[in-house]
Amino acid sequence: MLGEGKFDLTPLIYFYTDPKYLSPNISFTLTPNISGIVSICVPAAGITRDDLAVRVNKESGKASIYPQENFEMVVNVNLIAPVYWAMELIARVAEHRAANGLKKWAASEGVQGTVIFIGSISSQGNKGQVSYASTKAGLEGAASTLAKEATFHGVRCGVIHPGFTDTPMVRAMGDDYIEKYILPFTQLGRLIKPEEIADAICFMISNSVVSGELWADAGWHPSA
Repeated sequence: MLGEGKFDLTPLIYFYTDPKYLSPNISFTLTPNISGIVSICVPAAGITRDDLAVRVNKESGKASIYPQENFEMVVNVNLIAPVYWAMELIARVAEHRAANGLKKWAASEGVQGTVIFIGSISSQGNKGQVSYASTKAGLEGAASTLAKEATFHGVRCGVIHPGFTDTPMVRAMGDDYIEKYILPFTQLGRLIKPEEIADAICFMISNSVVSGELWADAGWHPSA
């Protein structure tokens, strides 16, 4: 269980794209040799399928809209999957408490579980990211709702919103794009290091007074 002092952790890493782990329920039952229940969940998988919401062909004048299949793909990975992983953790904590005759959580028990969603600065809107931005904004609503419900069981829910981080997904944009459209609008003048985001997530997990959303955006101020 999580408490206000030191505690031992056994990391469990699963991949959404592995059929064996597509269902959170299956994944949570694949850990019978682990003592206790899963009490921390950071669903971090994410994909982009960037394009304009509406694109007009300059020659024909005809408009085409963002492909629905791409939108659904991004929603499944970025929104539905992490929310269901979170609900699975909450359900397991609730079952564990019920099995031990516990009902409404009390502060004296210590925090029972923590969920940290990976949001994005794109949750505020970003050109060419109608699907990605929608999912990251959706995580804000999911976290807020689950936080209100899961407190009954002693589970915290929050969202971290990273800025542009030095990952393959960001590097795929190309150095020219990064130099022209990202770095000039970042106060630190560089991409964020993955370990800096990891450190911020650990801070959110370990400090139970931190709630809601944390912006780890390196001072991102995009142009209008």
